[in-house]
Amino acid sequence: MIPRSLTPRPFWLVLSTLLLPWPALSQEVALTLSTPAFADGSTIPVRFSQAAPGAAPGEGTSPQLVWTGAPEGTQSFLLHMQDLDVARMGTTETQVHWLVWDIPASATGLPEGLPRGATLPDGSQQISATGPVYRGPGAPANRPPHLYVFELYALDIALDVEASDDAFETRTRVLAAAQGHVLGKSTYAGRFRRPE
Repeated sequence: MIPRSLTPRPFWLVLSTLLLPWPALSQEVALTLSTPAFADGSTIPVRFSQAAPGAAPGEGTSPQLVWTGAPEGTQSFLLHMQDLDVARMGTTETQVHWLVWDIPASATGLPEGLPRGATLPDGSQQISATGPVYRGPGAPANRPPHLYVFELYALDIALDVEASDDAFETRTRVLAAAQGHVLGKSTYAGRFRRPE
């Protein structure tokens, strides 16, 4: 006698089982970061860089960022922009182009051209290697384009971290405070080098 577990099943029964929705997959919406400024993985336009006409040294105009799919329980967002092709002072640290934390949980993006200042209009805080401002891409024209990555984290807490004058120290403390509180993550990347 063949055990019941090994008895062949009718084709329609097998097929209907495969077509049943998987609750964990069909209902889950992933956190997704995007921007209308440039396609993911493409060249970042000069207007969002340090090379833009009229840009202050080490600054630039921040691009509009948009996100969807915030996980349930999100209390704040953290945005980290870095240049993956920079090894700062012979270390494994990357360049801090933009760090924005304590973005309200109700936010679905950041507008283009956020102003300079430690505290933004929505109450979130910002810093970069330049200071309390977005630091646009600035890779030199005589080198290959650098890869700039925007990382968005949904957190289950608001981060009570005060910025110091050192962007790298601040980044270390902000990222340490976020450990164990990440509900979701999304990345978006672009390449850039200064025009010839």
